[in-house]
Amino acid sequence: MNPSAHESGRILIVDDDSASLEALGEAMTRDGHEVSLAGSGAEAVRLAHEQEFDVVITDLRMPDVDGLQVLRTYKAMRPETVLIVMTGFASMDTVVEAISAGAYDYISKPFRLEQMRLKVRQSLRHARLLYENRDLRREAQSRDLQGEIIGSSPAMVEVFKTIAKVAPNDATVLIQGESGTGKELVARSIHRLGSRRDKPFLAVNCASVAETLLESELFGYLKGSFTGAAAPKRGIFEAAHRGTVFLDEIGDTTQAMQSKLLRVLESGEFMPVGSTSALHVDVRIIAATHWDLTELAAQHKFREDLYYRLKVVTIALPPLRDRISDLPLLFDFFLKKYSAKQNKTLAVHPDVLACLEGYDWPGNVRQLENAVERAVALNTSGVFAVEDLPEEMQVARTKPLKPREGGWLTLAEMEERYIQEVVTAFNGNITRAAEILGIDRRTLYRRLDRSNPE
Repeated sequence: MNPSAHESGRILIVDDDSASLEALGEAMTRDGHEVSLAGSGAEAVRLAHEQEFDVVITDLRMPDVDGLQVLRTYKAMRPETVLIVMTGFASMDTVVEAISAGAYDYISKPFRLEQMRLKVRQSLRHARLLYENRDLRREAQSRDLQGEIIGSSPAMVEVFKTIAKVAPNDATVLIQGESGTGKELVARSIHRLGSRRDKPFLAVNCASVAETLLESELFGYLKGSFTGAAAPKRGIFEAAHRGTVFLDEIGDTTQAMQSKLLRVLESGEFMPVGSTSALHVDVRIIAATHWDLTELAAQHKFREDLYYRLKVVTIALPPLRDRISDLPLLFDFFLKKYSAKQNKTLAVHPDVLACLEGYDWPGNVRQLENAVERAVALNTSGVFAVEDLPEEMQVARTKPLKPREGGWLTLAEMEERYIQEVVTAFNGNITRAAEILGIDRRTLYRRLDRSNPE
């Protein structure tokens, strides 16, 4: 393994889709790499016994020998090889499982060639430095997370990768995102994938508890410490010893409370209300907020030292409007969840998803879940129709298609958009999308590459 100064290297591409395999192989060859192609996982495993590669780019879902088996083979036989996974079926489970198996990076289909070129350049630099991402290897069971965090958009894949990387260690994590984006789900995922999974996970919403009660809730109190304290009470930090404390909406705490939290972060110590002796606990702290803490710190509304202690690792959760391609997956998940609870089977009118995709989602995923739960509960017709949605969402179907400021789409732009929507609808399955569009796969690859210029 010896990538050149020009970042060219020996690359193996593994994909059972021959058109995709050849197209990516041609692109990597044009970039000056020495490229080998494998049309199956079994062939890739055989090549592991015969050749050395700097980078292996493998599809995840393949018959017989899948991408995970390819990953494990190369990590066991040639640990210096850097592995990139590509798939049209990205999910929390697959990202976690692939990274756990030794993947260096992950890319969702369809992708721009420049995206892949960038990842290959990064991988070759990584290979040249012989740097092993050992923190990506953990024994987490991805099934623990099944059905909790839904999404396959590039933004969510990045979130999944960060979760997988940070979960095995005890680093403090700050989750930032609008209300309703799923910050507590991310916190619970980190806990369940970490070494503290068998210990308590205790959460408190700092914005929903009065300041006078928050201290007692977090740190507990002694008997007689205030009127009504008839018996001592353990606080959340003491009860979560050796586990995880999730501080939601930490940006809404007072500076006095922030000082107390800073002490816990720095020393693991706190004082129960009414006590003169400190208690020491071993807890992992995960915090979340919808505020921009950088701005609050600049305005002296949030302690800067606490902010830097919290943001050892930051996870930015995108709002639903910025990952609208995930909406069909989310809708399907919530529909199945609440249909099962109500013991109902509902057909869905085609206009429903189009309507939902045109809405702005100020309440994010939580708002979508509430809308689906309400519709299922009230439905008596057996068909989920637009009329079952809240009125503000029904308005979305009347919006004109004007994505650009100051004008309508041209016919060419409409065609480009339709191609992208079909590919997205079939999770990057180029063969199926080409059948729907009535063109061959090579033509579709060219159109996608043309619509995403480097």
